[in-house]
Amino acid sequence: MNIMLPPMTLTATAETAIETIAEVTGNENLKPGVIQNYLKDLPDKAFALLVKVVLALVIFIILWQVIKGISNVVEKSLKKTKIEDSTARFLAKVTKVSLDVLLVFFIASTFGMDTASIVALLGSAGVAIGLAVQGTLSDFAGGILILLARPFRVGDYIVVNGVGIEGSVTEISLINTRMLTADYRRIVVPNGTLASATITNNNGNTMRILDTMVGISYSADIDKARAVAIKVLDANEFISDKYEKVVYVDELGDSSVNLRIRGWVKPADYHKARWSMNETIKKAFDREGVEIPYPQLDVHMR
Repeated sequence: MNIMLPPMTLTATAETAIETIAEVTGNENLKPGVIQNYLKDLPDKAFALLVKVVLALVIFIILWQVIKGISNVVEKSLKKTKIEDSTARFLAKVTKVSLDVLLVFFIASTFGMDTASIVALLGSAGVAIGLAVQGTLSDFAGGILILLARPFRVGDYIVVNGVGIEGSVTEISLINTRMLTADYRRIVVPNGTLASATITNNNGNTMRILDTMVGISYSADIDKARAVAIKVLDANEFISDKYEKVVYVDELGDSSVNLRIRGWVKPADYHKARWSMNETIKKAFDREGVEIPYPQLDVHMR
């Protein structure tokens, strides 16, 4: 048999149970009057919260668009100056990110959030992430140094000494630099490597010195070898006739007399001139009977 209790009896029973729990736990917020007041004020609080969220969202969208416009204005203004395009984009990006962070903190503060705690949390996360990506951060720092100090620009032909890399710079980003070598290979070099290396920048000069070293035997005629080398320089299509061409004894080696052959070429023709000189000087010396010796060791027996 089912027993149905009147609604008033159920309500009284629930209130009695809540009061008993409140007395046992000592929690005043569990009393029926407090709960009823909270439920009574809940629609007003929810509406006020909804209005605050909508206003915050509208403000966020408007300010985000304003920040985007400021970033574009900064980038266009910097590009009108003599600053490099990659540097202008970097500074505009830094401006946008900084303003975006400030906007997030502003929105958070409108909801009563403790921004100091957020900063501390982000700081701790930053330290952990920094330890995990030390190499990338090193490249990032190198990219900032390159963009600010500008040891080279897009289009420059650079030589990274000690690494064996050289070519024309095609792109400079925050993490790496892209280059095109003389044999048309595209390589990507980390900015951390470039920032710590000694770089030879061949841009800005209309001509570049080409040095070719060749050894002749000690029994060979130096004057004859010099005359042959000068003829090779004169016949080379990449060697300029407007500048001095010289051939001189650079050093007396263990097995040969080393001649240095020097001429001037355009930077774009440097490798072509060097390759052609190495071939033609060998053929010319063979044709004229100028010996290019092998390394040798004389042993005297007693």
